[in-house]
Order: sequence, then C-alpha cells, then structure tokens
Amino acid sequence: MNSRRPMDATEQFQDQIDKQNESLISTGNDHLDYILGGGLSANCFVLIEGDPGVGKTTMAMQFALEGIRQGESVLYLSLSEGEEELRSVAASHGFDLEGLTIVDLSPGSETLGADEATIFHPSEVELTELTQAITNSFEEHQPNRVVIDTLRELRHLAQSDLRYRRQLIALKAFFRAKDCTVLLIDDLLPDADLQLQGVVRGAIELQRHTPDYGRVRRRLQVTKMRGHVVRTGYHDFTIVRGGLAIYPRLVAAEHHTKFDHGAVSGGVPELDELLGGGLQRGTSTLIIGAAGTGKSSLTANYAVASANQQGRSAIFVFDETAQNYLERCEGLNIPLRKYRDDGRITLRQVDSAELSPSEFAWHIRRIVEEDNVRFIAIDSLNGYMHSMPDDDYLRGQLHELLSYLNGKGVTTLITLSQHGMVGDVESPVETSYLADTNILLRYFEHQGKVRKAISVIKKRTGGHEKAIRELAFTSDGIRIGGPLTEFRGVLTGTPEYFGDADPLLTAEDDR
Repeated sequence: MNSRRPMDATEQFQDQIDKQNESLISTGNDHLDYILGGGLSANCFVLIEGDPGVGKTTMAMQFALEGIRQGESVLYLSLSEGEEELRSVAASHGFDLEGLTIVDLSPGSETLGADEATIFHPSEVELTELTQAITNSFEEHQPNRVVIDTLRELRHLAQSDLRYRRQLIALKAFFRAKDCTVLLIDDLLPDADLQLQGVVRGAIELQRHTPDYGRVRRRLQVTKMRGHVVRTGYHDFTIVRGGLAIYPRLVAAEHHTKFDHGAVSGGVPELDELLGGGLQRGTSTLIIGAAGTGKSSLTANYAVASANQQGRSAIFVFDETAQNYLERCEGLNIPLRKYRDDGRITLRQVDSAELSPSEFAWHIRRIVEEDNVRFIAIDSLNGYMHSMPDDDYLRGQLHELLSYLNGKGVTTLITLSQHGMVGDVESPVETSYLADTNILLRYFEHQGKVRKAISVIKKRTGGHEKAIRELAFTSDGIRIGGPLTEFRGVLTGTPEYFGDADPLLTAEDDR
C-alpha cells in the first residue's frame, strides 16, 4: 500500500517544472527562465511582442548571446534596423557580439539591394525577395538559433491578413525541419494579432506604462506556451545595463521552510508583557497610529532587539531620509547607527515612485534568502501604497509578501499612519486584518498635556495583555507605564480620570 502523502497544487506544479527542465533551452536571463519554468522549448517558433521601447530587442540579444555561450551557431536577421543600430544597442548594454552572425535585411540594405527594396516597387516583389533572403541566410549559416527582428516589415509587405498568415505558415514549415529555435519580434498592436498567435508555439508580451508621477513601469506575461508549464501573471521588469532585470511575481506557497517558532523580545519588559511574551517568529505585526505617536521609533527599537537575538535585521524607510531616521534614533538612545555600521542592520531609503511593488518584493526576497535577514520592517505602509495603482492591488501584493515572510520564519513589522491626530482618526486603507498582530498607538490629553498610549488590539498566535498603557520616548529610550486602570475613554483622546493619584509617567525629558 502506498502511504505517501498526496502532493498539493504547489508541489504538483513544481514537480511538472522539474520534469520539463531537461528538454528546455535558456533564454539568457535566469529570471525569465524561472518564469518560463526552465526556459524555452527547443526547435519551435516563439513570439516576443510589445510596445516600442519596451525591451524586445534587448531580450532577443540576450537569447542570441546565450546561444553563443552554449557553443551554438546563432543568426540575427534584422528586418527593420540596420546592423550599425543593433551594434549601438549592444554597446549600450556592454554586450560582446563576437560570434553572432548579423544579416541586415532592412529596407535599403545591401543584402536586398537599395534599388529594389523601396516603397515604389510592387509589394509582391519585395515580399518574395525578403522571404527568399531569410531562407537563403539560414541555408548559408545553418544556425541553431534564429532571431527575426521585426515582423513589422513582413506584415507591411504582405498587405493582407491572408497573405501574411500564409507567409508565416510557410516560414514555420521551412524552419520546422531545420532543428532550430526561432525567436520572432513584433510590435504589440491595439487589437491582438490572432493570426500570429495561432502560428507560434509560445508568446511573451512586454508592456510599458507611464504613471502620472514616477518612472516608466514595464511588465511582461507569458500569454501562450503550448505544452509547457509556466508561471503565469504579470512580472515587473526594468531595463538596465546588461539587459532586462526581471522581478518574477512572488508566489508565497513556493517558499515555505521550517523554522523555530519562538518569540522575539522587544527589549522592554513592559512591551513584552503587552504582547504576551513578545512577537512570534514567522508572524507579521502592524503598528497603527497618528503621525508622531512613535511608530518608527518603536520599529527601530525592535530591529535592534531582533538583531541581538536572531541575526540580521532590515528596515525599509519610505517616508523620510535614512539620515533623519538615524539621528532620531540616536536622540532616543537606540543604537541603530552602530548596528548598521556593523552590518547587523540594513537601512534602506526607498522612493516609491521609482520602485515597483514586484521589484520591492524581489529585494526583500534577496536579502532574506541571500543575507539571512530575520527581521523586516516596512516604514511605512503609506509610502508603500504610492507604488500601487489601487487598493485591491495593494492588499493582494501585501498579503503575498507577508505570507512569504511568514513562511520563511521572518518577523515582519509594518507601520501605518492614520489620518487625524486626537479623537476620531481613520486609516487610509483597511489592512489590519492582514497582520497577525495589531499594535495601536494613540494620543490622549491629561491635565493640559498631550500623552501617548499603546495597546495590543489583536494577536493571532497567542494571548496578549488587554490593558492600555502609557508610552513615552526619552533620551534613555522607550518607557512604558503601568496599565491605565484609572482612566475611561483613553482611546477617544479625551479620557476621564477617576483615580486618587496621578498614575502617569513623570520623566523630565519625556519627548
């Protein structure tokens, strides 16, 4: 009897990818290979389509140069740009094109003939000459990989959908018997080119979007890959020197590991009492409060305490400069600068207008898996929101990121600034349900002074103190008072005191 546990959907997916890897060829980009489940199927037609300036030629060059690295013969057929332009693109990325055969079939090139390849001659003649030049170039060089860049010229010369489709089928039939992989480059038309989609084995779509503020955003998706398991959905990427930097969409279920579920102390006994012993490893905590209530200071204190207990910590700052963050911690006797200089804490200032959500998630994944960071702080969620197109997208991205970090045993802390100061305050987006633990910071007034209160609203992984305590930040660090048992309505901002003595903190340097 077979007692083996049935595989879940994620395990089945990974098993399929492992089985198909052996028969695939690399695209020259590790992250694209990851999305494709290992690479491209050999000896087939694959389409790369996208808007102008989105990186199609760069992706094609990486594919071609990978073939040269593997000792293959590679033919690059340029139908729209001259060889000089291609070499200029390659130089901008630092690509060495030695060993790559480039055949210039662009209008006016010597291969086609400057007199014959003009718009003043019948399209049938030009189309026949172009097709013949493609097949002749292959027969001459016998390559293992072919890039045809772009099909725009072929479509223009065909002049009708029927003739264009017949030409594509003829080319496919020609290459099918030649034991080579063909990469086709084409523009992304307003209406999907179903004629071309039906001919090719696989298709990768590249998109470009310019937001109202910030840098250009680019993303890709595998729209078709017949007989091939791939990671579907959109994946962000940027164009950098050296090619395409692709950030695969994070799938938390693929990254679970075993870890110790112990608690992480905050270094302040009263804080640990509030939290029922501290924060559990592999959980996420949301600190909610109005501006100035101490969310960032509490976060920095936890980062230092965690670095002492479980290794490296990382703080991603969205709302202020890293220098200001360090100086404020020094004023509260939180040795963040020392820990950063020692390499135990990574402090990174993030510009949400310049960083896409998937790129940010990729940076977090890298430091967790490569640098063994065990504590992650995102300060704040408000800044993170600016990189999102809408609230639904925010919640989906954040949920996947937190699930990934929880599965890796990372202690995660996120801050969220609420609208308003005292009394009624509101959160810009409802995300409290995503975190395992919610810590609430509030202002309240007593005897003509503005005070701060801290309470734990929720903790999924165990018990916590139900009391509301006073919170103060001094030059000696964080102070937390006893439970405010003689107050009513602290969370309203204007509580009623019914005790006999003043129970609040009295430090002279209370900040």
